[in-house]
Amino acid sequence: MHFQIIQTMNQPIPASQLVLNNEGAIYHLNLHPDQLADDVILVGNPNRVDMIASFFDKIEVKRENRELISRTGCFNGKRITALSTGMGTDNLDIVMNELDALANIDLKTRMPKEEHRTLNLIRLGTCGALQPDIPVGDSYVATRYAIGLDGLLYFYEKNREVNEIAMRDAFIEQMNYPHDLPKPYVVEGSKTLFDRLAQGYYQGVTATAPGFYGPQGRTLRMHLSYPELNHKIEAFNYNDWRVCNFEMESSALYGLGKMMGHNCLTVCVAIANRVTEQFATDYHPFVKKLVLNTLERISAN
Repeated sequence: MHFQIIQTMNQPIPASQLVLNNEGAIYHLNLHPDQLADDVILVGNPNRVDMIASFFDKIEVKRENRELISRTGCFNGKRITALSTGMGTDNLDIVMNELDALANIDLKTRMPKEEHRTLNLIRLGTCGALQPDIPVGDSYVATRYAIGLDGLLYFYEKNREVNEIAMRDAFIEQMNYPHDLPKPYVVEGSKTLFDRLAQGYYQGVTATAPGFYGPQGRTLRMHLSYPELNHKIEAFNYNDWRVCNFEMESSALYGLGKMMGHNCLTVCVAIANRVTEQFATDYHPFVKKLVLNTLERISAN
């Protein structure tokens, strides 16, 4: 079977590629363009969306589909959307493409808009620390660079423009990275959002894994192909940047966001430390603290 390559800049995007529901909303997010704010807080857990919205002065939009739940409202006069993504870079591939479609495609004509709309996409989540000095619980890690161990970005042509090749190659060389695993990629997040929202937090590199167990070095009943991988990641250093934490979404957020022209940042609560083997069982107050702090910083600018 042969697939025709569609030049979407010159003709409408086909229905099988830009998928809309019966209401004309973007398919998975179930949102219309006017229901999306420029500032978007992304969380993996759908239950956190209403927690974020509970701080809003008012809520104007409530939409949901599967694990993708959104609320748009105002906090201190600033219009903000809270949106759940689910877990993993595969989910982020859906969310990022549909957010960009809402911002930069006319859903009625199916044509890209002439004027680009830039979104501020801030992921607030949880992570496992990879450095012994990062305690669990009331500690937060802001991601300056995301290292993708999932391979997603290589499906997109523009990966060559956003991939930090020197840092990627240093990562592969220092770790003697296994050739039979997906080739890593490295993307820098938004410096603007980092300066606005990351102050007072641990700052460093985040490794994004394509799974929670084996890809993050956990073993239950199956042995790992490369049990030394976590130790090598922990020891990696590039221009004094170290890998602070493991999680499952930031590389797709940073990579796709940068290719699409959006500003992206991740800040996570460290709920586990993979070196000391500690785990914070009651971490919800710290997530709530991070959310409120982020809302206040967003609305102050």
